[in-house]
Amino acid sequence: MARGKAAGGNGGKPVTLAMVAQRAGVSAQTVSNALNSPGLLAGETLERVRRAIADLDYRPSQAARSLRTRSSRLIGYGLAPTPPTISTFVADRFLHALSDSADRAGYRVLLFAAPFGTEDEQERYDQLVRDHSVDAFVLSNTHRGDRRPGWLAKWEIPYVAFGRSWAARDAGDWVDVDGAHGTSEAVDHLVAAGHRRIGLLGWPRGSGVGDDRARGWREAMERHDLPVRGLRRFAEDDAKAAQEAVAPLLDNGNGVTAVVAVSDTLALGVYRALRERGRTPGTDVAVVGFDDSPAAALLSPSLSSLHQPLEEVGRACTRLLVNRIENPRADPQQLLLAPELVARESSAPHPGERSERPEPHPDPRPDAHPAPRPDPE
Repeated sequence: MARGKAAGGNGGKPVTLAMVAQRAGVSAQTVSNALNSPGLLAGETLERVRRAIADLDYRPSQAARSLRTRSSRLIGYGLAPTPPTISTFVADRFLHALSDSADRAGYRVLLFAAPFGTEDEQERYDQLVRDHSVDAFVLSNTHRGDRRPGWLAKWEIPYVAFGRSWAARDAGDWVDVDGAHGTSEAVDHLVAAGHRRIGLLGWPRGSGVGDDRARGWREAMERHDLPVRGLRRFAEDDAKAAQEAVAPLLDNGNGVTAVVAVSDTLALGVYRALRERGRTPGTDVAVVGFDDSPAAALLSPSLSSLHQPLEEVGRACTRLLVNRIENPRADPQQLLLAPELVARESSAPHPGERSERPEPHPDPRPDAHPAPRPDPE
């Protein structure tokens, strides 16, 4: 028998469906119909049952409702172990927005450990499905060769991804931040500030997100008729690795006056490398990061960075996922959101360029997303 929340007028004991039926003078089945199929009841009867429910403050348990509907109202979200970096807060902001919007839609987010890119990862998803613990999933950390979207689609399990799967054949629902648009905007900002040699410090090739951000830098540089050869370096998302990787851009006569980093963690490495050489970020070499982490505003000088609309991403993921649950055969929805450049002290005009600042070439197609082209270097 379904039990509800304890009522104040019932001595602290849980209110049962039978108690509601007795109060309303109807059968237990009639109360069940009022909760699950109100259209079956006459208006007067339905009103009497609802009044009894309100008087007793009866709330049917979620467990009992799940047994009847085979719906848990839970959304699974797998957490992969990640090293602590400045960029870790991106996941925190997204998860908070997702949880809040899911709660408003009548769902809860169930967190579970999911070892990234291993056989155990898919087993965790499979176990949750077999135990009927969740109704759907939100995926993150999407990557090339990601098997989760295909597996979930095969078994007709609703999902939405924060991030493209980077597979041309994938037709699932996803919401992503347009990294190429962001780094392109960073280049435009630096060109307007008088910079001509703008380097990129990116992640190693093969990362969908990293390659996308690198593409935006390259295409913006080409649009402004600026050189790219020899101006791109790679590092894992670690400040010390970034400090070492960016050195060739700062030494050997490369003469870069600005560096676009694909994360704030990498930008911090650029800061360290400049100070190691007795140079000042923002004054000697401009720096732009990506993520607009809390540290960006606290660094000295404060770091210009691209702000991701993570609250909007979280709400959009919930909206698309609920639509998929309610309309399994609906056409896939894919949403690409633009980040916003937050300009601070680190991207001030270079002193040697202020007198002869070139006019930036506007992007004739600001909303276009051309197919990636091979790097010329």
